[in-house]
Amino acid sequence: SSVVGIKENETYKVHDLWLGVFLASGNDAVHVLSAMNGGVDKTVREMNEHAEELQALDTHVVSPDGYDAPGQVSSAYDLTLFARSGLQKKDFREYSSTVRTKFPGATKKSKGKSVRGSFEIQNTNRLLRGDSDISVYPGIAGVKNGYTTNAGHTFTGVAERDGKVLLVTVMNPEKQEHNEVYKESARLLDWGFEAAGKVQPVGELVPPKSAQASTQPGAGTSGEAGGAKGAEKSSKPAVGASAASGSGGMGVALGIAAGVLALLGAGVFLVNRRWPLPDLVRRRGRS
Repeated sequence: SSVVGIKENETYKVHDLWLGVFLASGNDAVHVLSAMNGGVDKTVREMNEHAEELQALDTHVVSPDGYDAPGQVSSAYDLTLFARSGLQKKDFREYSSTVRTKFPGATKKSKGKSVRGSFEIQNTNRLLRGDSDISVYPGIAGVKNGYTTNAGHTFTGVAERDGKVLLVTVMNPEKQEHNEVYKESARLLDWGFEAAGKVQPVGELVPPKSAQASTQPGAGTSGEAGGAKGAEKSSKPAVGASAASGSGGMGVALGIAAGVLALLGAGVFLVNRRWPLPDLVRRRGRS
């Protein structure tokens, strides 16, 4: 298990726990948050309900930490829906774009006083943090990487360039090389930014069930992040993220932060300007 380092008999802020989930894939923090949410069964039920609301119909959650479990599946398409929904939330954007922060440690006695220590945790998203064989991707703003034995390496990311926002999801890349999931994601993002406005989209992301296309915020506006001439050519209703997204942030954030992955595939999606993602600002080096 990947853990952030929760200590018994210590108190934590919810904010710190979510940073532990997003940066360190801390499954111990996932279970603390699930307990606070009424338990694992309730959290799993809400995650599945939220997936249905987002029309993520390939997804079935069994465990909130994303471990391989019988019947637990998702798809690249669904993870992109989760990311789009999560990125509408300010706290989600903060958690998924934080590069490093201090996490509360254990309380120890020092000179007769109780002192709470801390330690640094870093985001395991290599496109956000960089690594020996890969650079920080220009305009990257999150979202989450993951790994399980059955799913392999998986990554869902969002980046902005020249007013366009792309979401990309890669699941279990064919090459089993170091950081290949990030390298393939970077290549897909490069292709997507270059192709924006030059190609006819082959499909579009479905809206949440509760969304009404005629009443979406920003409908008919221009100049917002996510504008895409190619997407505008479609005669179908524009699709994107709903500001009102069902059962709150707990379910969707848990769903994307863990490794609920079983199907192979890759996808890159241009977010239509009718339902634009908020301005994405990378928070580098700040807690």
